[in-house]
Amino acid sequence: MSADLTELYQQVILDHNKRPRNRGKLPTANRVAHGDNPTCGDQCSVYLRLEPSTSGTPARIAEISFDGSGCAISQASASLMTTQVKGKTAPEVEALYKNFHDIVTTGNAPEEISDLAAFAGVHAFPARIKCATLGWHAAIEALKAEPHETTTESHTD
Repeated sequence: MSADLTELYQQVILDHNKRPRNRGKLPTANRVAHGDNPTCGDQCSVYLRLEPSTSGTPARIAEISFDGSGCAISQASASLMTTQVKGKTAPEVEALYKNFHDIVTTGNAPEEISDLAAFAGVHAFPARIKCATLGWHAAIEALKAEPHETTTESHTD
């Protein structure tokens, strides 16, 4: 990865950490899930308002927000995640998470420049993978009909 691209990606992470998008409790949420990373103390709650499915179309995320505390990686990742999954269905969110997980565990980002690729450097710090995926796990859990609290200790990141 070029030095310019690395710097651009670092700026994306810093920007999402300093000015998180969609931060705060969503008053209209009809789904909520909480995630916990006991390894470093990160916590993340994700609030969703799902539009009901109609005429055989799957439910979509109409609104999403997050709240919590933790390291810059966990907070920036949760912020970026909210911008990426709004308007998506549960299968689309799971596919995005799979791509994101591949990026943070292998460091291989897609050819096209994507904000998700900003987290490619996380693979060099295995303990930080759980930080980067915490918000995603909470969002996926919130999409379930009966969400439960999730913890990074129950996932194989």
